[in-house]
Amino acid sequence: MLEINELPDENAKRLVAVLNKKVDIGRLLNALGHMTSGLIAQIKDVDSLCFLEYKDMDGGVHPSISHYPFIVLRADNSNKIRKVRNELIQRQIPFTDFIHTMIIGTSEEQLKATSETEDHDLEYFGICMFGNTSEIKDLTKTFSLFK
Repeated sequence: MLEINELPDENAKRLVAVLNKKVDIGRLLNALGHMTSGLIAQIKDVDSLCFLEYKDMDGGVHPSISHYPFIVLRADNSNKIRKVRNELIQRQIPFTDFIHTMIIGTSEEQLKATSETEDHDLEYFGICMFGNTSEIKDLTKTFSLFK
C-alpha cells in the first residue's frame, strides 16, 4: 500500500464507463458491474490502478478504492459505443464491453448467441476502459456525464 506522499498524480489516469442511454437503468448497472470486474482482470499490473485503503475514525476499513477517478458517461446509442471500442482496439487500451447477448439465459446460451451474431447486429449496453487521461479524454470527448 502506497503512502499518501507516494501517490502519483490522480489526474494522470482514469477509469471511464460509457453507457447506452437507451438501455434500462437496471440492466446498465448490471452491465457496469460485469464490465468493471472484467476490466480489472484485463489490467496486467493491478497495482497501476493504485487501490487505496480508507480507514475511518472507528478503525473500520474501506478497502480497494482506486486513487484514479472513475467517470461514467452517456452514449446516445450502441453505434457510438462500437466506434469507441474500435478505437480502443486500435490503440491497445484495455477495455471490456457488454452486449445484448449477455443477458440471454445461461452463460452457455449467451456464448452461443454471441458467436451467432455479427458485430453490426450487437447492441452495446456499455464499455469500460482504463488508461492515460489524455488518450481516454480524446476518445470520450463527445460524450456527456451520465445523469
